[in-house]
Amino acid sequence: MNKVILDGNSLTIQDVINVARNNYTVELTDAAVEKVNKSRKLVDRFVDSEKVVYGITTGFGKFSDVVISKEEAEQLQTNLITSHSCGVGEQLDEEIVRAVMLLRANALAKGFSGIRLSTLKKLIEMVNKGVHPIIPEKGSLGSSGDLAPLSHMVLVLLGEGEAIYKGERLSGKKAMEAAGIDTIRLTSKEGLALINGTQVMTAIGALTIYDSINISKMADIAAGLTMEALNGIVTAFDEKVHSVRPHNGQMNTAKNILSILNGSEMTSEQGEIRVQDAYTLRCIPQIHGASKDAIDYVIEKINIEINSATDNPLIFEEVEEVISGGNFHGQPMALSFDFLSIALAELGNVSERRLERLVNPALSNLPAFLVEKGGLNSGFMIVQYSAASLVSENKVLSHPSSVDSIPSSANQEDHVSMGTIGARKAREILGNVRKVLAMEILGACQAIDLRGKKQLGAGTSIAYKIIRENTDKIVDDKIMYKEINKCEDLIKSNEIVAEVEKAIGNLL
Repeated sequence: MNKVILDGNSLTIQDVINVARNNYTVELTDAAVEKVNKSRKLVDRFVDSEKVVYGITTGFGKFSDVVISKEEAEQLQTNLITSHSCGVGEQLDEEIVRAVMLLRANALAKGFSGIRLSTLKKLIEMVNKGVHPIIPEKGSLGSSGDLAPLSHMVLVLLGEGEAIYKGERLSGKKAMEAAGIDTIRLTSKEGLALINGTQVMTAIGALTIYDSINISKMADIAAGLTMEALNGIVTAFDEKVHSVRPHNGQMNTAKNILSILNGSEMTSEQGEIRVQDAYTLRCIPQIHGASKDAIDYVIEKINIEINSATDNPLIFEEVEEVISGGNFHGQPMALSFDFLSIALAELGNVSERRLERLVNPALSNLPAFLVEKGGLNSGFMIVQYSAASLVSENKVLSHPSSVDSIPSSANQEDHVSMGTIGARKAREILGNVRKVLAMEILGACQAIDLRGKKQLGAGTSIAYKIIRENTDKIVDDKIMYKEINKCEDLIKSNEIVAEVEKAIGNLL
């Protein structure tokens, strides 16, 4: 059976995908087990000696100055989960929930949280047996971590809340019983250890960034098809141009476009048809490349976050010290996901502008709206409307969440990240961009057919073939959303990128 092994330090984004989407199981390393046990022993000693330690023998937030007795320590943790289960809105997708549980388990496996090994193993058992808590998508400030949504995750461990098990929505108690998992009673520090972290925002972000890599490659393929549809000038992608402004994304995009278009008989050279193209064609490397550089930045930050201890307080058992800090604060992720939102939105913006060039006869020298019997037929007219609507919506969604902050807990927690909102928005923008690219690709293939298809490029010929195996040239008006959905499904499946990369090598 395929497995992901957790040691708290070496989890990858691909591991997250494998657990979230491919149902890999999860195990702890022996070293992680040892660290978790040592950390727990120190917590027990502090409780037994009634040492005043935040979140262990005190209340939370503004109540941090309220000392909790040894006898009340367990009830404190249960009360924490029940009172903090305040999430609202639609439930998170099951793949996100699986990623959330994985990331929380990996953070706990680092051995700085003071959780019992048995409790951590129950969380991992839920992942392995497919018990997926119902976690509402809204209600997190992104600091102190994702308190509300993570509390909904923990409810099911206690036999409360709700969960999906084998496609059925059940009470937490019934879901755990059906899966053969015993519920637990929390003890000192455990409730806080389970919910005080950034795992919801980071789970959403990790899935989104993985899909963003595919979208950035798909954007290059879509641009290549449009280049052929409009007899675009490939001279602008010459390596000499980009070597004197050597941003990685820019250089890689120029290489991608030349590889995708290699051997094409539908592109042109500088001065052959016209001296230069409009920016949306000529500046593809600069525009797409900037988004790719942003994606690379976010990947770096996510790789750090998924292997970090993000709760509070942290237990340093080797020096027998407990430190109350702020690793739960989601600002590093919040800024990253706002940046990702902007980067993705720009891929959509330029795609919609290329689509406009395809449908506008004044810009394309093609039949208006890419249909031969215009007037009787509207062709791709409203396809461009829909794309324009989506990119306009993305501009609203791209407003940064991280610049907003509302104080909470009676001003004890007086600056929060809103990073979970940022992650959710980035994911929504990604979906909109995928749809816009589908529209551009359909328009480009239609334009290629209308222009009279000659030999296409090494990459575009494969993309065109896959699209035309699933969609037809538009001769008379037909229901267009069905065609758009087919193309979007192909993009989502990663089939086009995978087949193009088989032929020409990995896109950058």
